[in-house]
Amino acid sequence: MLTSIANAVEACDEARVVSAVELALSAGSDPLNIINDGLIAGMNAVGVKFRAGDMFIPEVLMAASAMAAGMKLVKPKMAGKEVPTIGTAVVGSVEGDLHDIGKNLVIMMLEIAGFKVVDLGVNIPPDQFVKAIKEHKAILLGLSALLTTTMMKMKDTIDLLREEGLRDKIKVIIGGAPVSQDFANDIGADAYAPDAAEAADVSKAMFA
Repeated sequence: MLTSIANAVEACDEARVVSAVELALSAGSDPLNIINDGLIAGMNAVGVKFRAGDMFIPEVLMAASAMAAGMKLVKPKMAGKEVPTIGTAVVGSVEGDLHDIGKNLVIMMLEIAGFKVVDLGVNIPPDQFVKAIKEHKAILLGLSALLTTTMMKMKDTIDLLREEGLRDKIKVIIGGAPVSQDFANDIGADAYAPDAAEAADVSKAMFA
């Protein structure tokens, strides 16, 4: 039964996901098992295909929408149960950058990997990242930049973390078209990822 949910997510079939989740709930399946062994298992399979080049961004977004439809049915049945998480990640596009497709994919993959994600959105100055990290007690910061003109805002953010005494309390991962591992090393980031799937893998590995 849970396999059918996972298969429906992998097939990007929202209607099938909804009917399979409804069937599992009516049969008395544990909501947490539906989430972990059905919905998230399906998205994990999507992530594998995405990394291998067998699925593309539009399909990943459709699968995510199908998973979200299933989650909407399950969450009211959780009855106070919390889905276990690795910790909280704060993610955003840096100041001056208004691009969000890559950032949104990273958020989706981080959630599947087990992080609770706070999405700050786009055009976020360093002080807002720092404020959110303090407020949410985040363990991971994800910075996105698609423009060469905004890349140095990543450095500004990391520098401010140092000034605020937070740098050794949080891992920082960066990404975006103009960003590289060398740039990550230069500005003192903990990690770099070339795509959303690897961002999730690398982030999870840092807390293993």
